[in-house]
This record gives sequence, structure tokens and C-alpha cells, in this order.
Amino acid sequence: MPATWEATAAGVLGLPSGRLVRGRALRRPLPPGPPPSFAVYLLGRPPPAVAWECRWLRWPDFWLPADRTAATGVLREAWGRAETERVEIACGGGLGRTGTALACLAVLDGVPNSEAVAYVRERYSSRAVETPWQGRFVRRFR
Repeated sequence: MPATWEATAAGVLGLPSGRLVRGRALRRPLPPGPPPSFAVYLLGRPPPAVAWECRWLRWPDFWLPADRTAATGVLREAWGRAETERVEIACGGGLGRTGTALACLAVLDGVPNSEAVAYVRERYSSRAVETPWQGRFVRRFR
């Protein structure tokens, strides 16, 4: 049986395919329950060490990823692994960068680019994707 999150757990976004991805704020304690098996950390500096496999994307607060090609590759990896693994996407506050990345995963899962931000705001956090340029990033994401 694949390792997945509880669909009802706080911060878990359900994608149309049934994949589940947990978004969270790194400033808050690790939520109860099983840890991720794979995580993507969206920070301006390297994340703290964790006991699970992770990727770090240099992504300053309120901005966009420093390397958009690398970001696309890592987000595609996270989306693919979410089919059978517990995947977590996180930044400092869990809203702007995390919401942007979750919206990109929604695009990969078949949500139209123009609807992905609304999809994540409805199902993850109404405050997800904090800046106009983050929204533009999602609309142009491939």
C-alpha cells in the first residue's frame, strides 16, 4: 500500500488525481502523524537537516525561485513521488512560496494554469500565493 497522508489532515492538499501533498510552515513545529518520505523546502538559505529525503530550492521570501528550471524539475519530481509517497512542500510561513508550489503541482495534475491559484486557495489556504508575481509564475508554469 502506498505511503500517503490522511486526506483530512490539516495542510494536506488533495489533487484531482487523488495525490495528496502536505504544505506547511517551517516556523511551526512538525505536525503530528507520520513524517514525510520526501520534502521540498523553499527557502532563501539551506534548510535545517531532516531525517527524510529532501530538496532545497533557493526561493527568497515573497519572491520567485532563483533557478526556475531547477524549480520545475524539483516540482515535477515532487508531483511524481506524491503518487506513492508522503510528500511535503514547505517554506517559512507556509503560504506564499508553498502556495505557489502547490498551485504548480495542481497544474501538473491537470488543473488549468488560470485556475490553479483559486484551486489551492479553496482547498489549502485562502492566503496562499501572496504576490502578483507568484500568481504570474503559476499562470506561466509548464
